[in-house]
Amino acid sequence: MYYYFFTSFTDAEQTQYLYIDNDDDVDSVRTKLKSIGSAHALSGMCLLMNHSNYQKEIRPGRYAIEPGTSIFTTFRRIRNGLQTPVSLTIPSVRTLDRLSEELSKRLMMDSTTLMQALTDEEVCRRYGLDTLTMACLFVPNTYDVYWNVSVDKFLDRMEKEHKRFWNEDRQEKARRLKLTPVEVMTLASIVDEETAYDPEKPMIAGMYYNRLMIRTAEYPDGMPLQADPTIKYAWKQFDLKRIYNKLLSIDSPYNTYRYAGLPPGPIRIPTVAGIDAVLNLKRHHYIYMCAKEDFSGTHNFAVTYNEHLQNARRYTEALNQRGIQ
Repeated sequence: MYYYFFTSFTDAEQTQYLYIDNDDDVDSVRTKLKSIGSAHALSGMCLLMNHSNYQKEIRPGRYAIEPGTSIFTTFRRIRNGLQTPVSLTIPSVRTLDRLSEELSKRLMMDSTTLMQALTDEEVCRRYGLDTLTMACLFVPNTYDVYWNVSVDKFLDRMEKEHKRFWNEDRQEKARRLKLTPVEVMTLASIVDEETAYDPEKPMIAGMYYNRLMIRTAEYPDGMPLQADPTIKYAWKQFDLKRIYNKLLSIDSPYNTYRYAGLPPGPIRIPTVAGIDAVLNLKRHHYIYMCAKEDFSGTHNFAVTYNEHLQNARRYTEALNQRGIQ
């Protein structure tokens, strides 16, 4: 009895994982166990399976089998569905189909099924969003979730984490800016696309916020953001290195050269650093910015258009020198 049931199931020195799908039967589970356990461990496991009703109540999931875990303990875990959560990090990706694809690599969830839910108006309304703002449901932190979580339960969990993230402090900061959480996340997505350098993000957020707040005879609805990343998003050409005038003609609500204000939704899932950069944006008078000619990933800022033209000229010359099209 001890030899069969209380010795270690695996001889491996590292934790192994058993993944049981919805369509697995007792034979396929045994086949998966064969690559993890020793020969005598598999024999003991089969004996336990045969003398129980396991074949009638197979529980899908991700089960950890640590070094030293006994055959009996391993069997009890998979029989009772005592699975180990996956440490899932929500990626800051540009599109929902890419999000679905990445999550399906970490969960049993089908990418097509998830994508259908994320683009379903009724599902989006359930969370107070629409198909253009559904990306705002996701805050790119790391969460422990079960590998076989359903789409509905996964989205409910994301809503819970979203509400936890948008605590009273963050909501109050958004109110002071006269922005909704969705608007903050939309602006943050643009800031994230402009730079990966977190220390500069509050500065960029302040520049775009100044544009949003400007009201003049020339710009009664606010000064256009003229954010190049939104043009890339409108064309779905994320590898563009330069934004030429011919690209600015696209008639899209994401064309912030043509339409004032924020686009109708985020152009990527914004990072926490990007969101907090907007909520804690730096107050200044700059309304123009241009990438630095040293390609450091940072920017030159300007108050006047003439200053901006000088910055832009230096950057254009640097692009031409490097042959960047």
